[in-house]
Amino acid sequence: MLRIEIYTHEHLEKILFDMKGCDMMRKEHDFLGEMEVPDEVYYGVQTVRAMENFHITGEEVDKEFIQAVVMVKKAAALANMDTGRMKPEIGNALVAAADEILSGALLDQFPVDPIQGGAGTSVNMNVNEVLTNRALELTGHKKGEYQFISPNNHANMAQSTNDVFPTAIKVCMRYKAKKLIEALKRLAVELDKKAVEFKDVVKMGRTHLQDAIPITVGQEMASYASAVRRGIRRIQGASASNLLVMNMGGTAIGTGLNAEPEYIERVRIRLSEVTGEEYHTAENLTDATNNTDLFADMAAATKVTALVLIKMANDFRLMASGPCCGLGELKLPMRQPGSSIMPGKVNPVIAEVLDQACYQVIACDLAVTFGVENGQFELNVMEPVISYNMFLSMRCLTNAINTFVDNLLVNLEVNEERCRELVEHSVGIITALMPHIGYENCSALAKEAYETGRPVRDLVLEHEYLTADQLDHILLPREMTTPGIAGAAYHEYRNSLAHLKKD
Repeated sequence: MLRIEIYTHEHLEKILFDMKGCDMMRKEHDFLGEMEVPDEVYYGVQTVRAMENFHITGEEVDKEFIQAVVMVKKAAALANMDTGRMKPEIGNALVAAADEILSGALLDQFPVDPIQGGAGTSVNMNVNEVLTNRALELTGHKKGEYQFISPNNHANMAQSTNDVFPTAIKVCMRYKAKKLIEALKRLAVELDKKAVEFKDVVKMGRTHLQDAIPITVGQEMASYASAVRRGIRRIQGASASNLLVMNMGGTAIGTGLNAEPEYIERVRIRLSEVTGEEYHTAENLTDATNNTDLFADMAAATKVTALVLIKMANDFRLMASGPCCGLGELKLPMRQPGSSIMPGKVNPVIAEVLDQACYQVIACDLAVTFGVENGQFELNVMEPVISYNMFLSMRCLTNAINTFVDNLLVNLEVNEERCRELVEHSVGIITALMPHIGYENCSALAKEAYETGRPVRDLVLEHEYLTADQLDHILLPREMTTPGIAGAAYHEYRNSLAHLKKD
């Protein structure tokens, strides 16, 4: 994960102040007028305007997203050279500059806020300017000498923000989805290990937060692993079906103005080469440019997976509650003191932080939903907020899952004695007796057990419903936690003995 610098509003103001006071300045202009830019930086006039206009999150654009945009730019430069439209000396310089950024250089040259007006134009131009100024240096020119290599004429050739930005979102989301899936797979594997480790530890199952019937801790862990793998399939499906379809070549509104048909095919091939993924051009470029519902699909897949993880984390918190005056079935690793006033208190902080990260995922999904809904006509201008929340969601969830695995699950222990104690004192085990003594008798025994506080076993023997030997076999942990009627095989065996004696 690349380090992301966080800038406060005051920090950005200082940057702008320092820029104005810099001795070495160059003058750049756009159609709004001329501005001074510090000669040391690689970005240009449009980036400076964005820095002045957008003070929203106090953050910079995700650096992995910047590299995704650079991949798209590299593919475009290669495709434009393939068609003969771009001179090799210019195209190769842009490609070399792109490769430097992809290797980790110049990532401090992208200071714009991720939430911005303009449908991502500020990000697109920031990348264009940095690529261009570095390419100028590589070809022996000075920064800002755009008559030789231009941010618009060359770095943006046959492109628009409106096809570059959404395509780069997909490239970045594919990368982040792989890391999220890897984290989920780690979680599922560790849950499988705990399922094996705790396969013989019987505890009380619960429904409605009330005692139900016995289950093994291993069975619970296996159920969590199964749900996590369903999340993996969900995210894989959304990623594969939606994120490999690009609208490069659609340019401004999907009509392909200024992009030759040959370029549209070549940029697809080149982007596939640059990313190592097989990209496809959308069947309808206008649709792919003005609709962003596929991002909602990915956000939803991430959110639903987060819901599964919230449920799991809360189960862990409840099973570890106490530890003396709660359920106390699980022993979570002690990670930090839990109170500034209560000595010795340790809280389930790792399960709590997984919950909170998942809440953030849910909030991001809502922001993406509103962003997708609010596109008009031939472009959804809300893609900056969509991408910001998608990247935040996937990053938070990936980090939280890895934290849960490393700081809780790997060293998770179970309190076998406490689990056994709760099973033995539960009325829930009476369900296993129902096939043998009937529902009515079981109901009467349950009521008596609740009213007197006496163990079910003692009451069964007192009423002579079953013998001690029969009870021992019916209430075996394995009998109560596997499909079938507990003790049925034993009863058949006993009945066969009885017939033999009569004969």
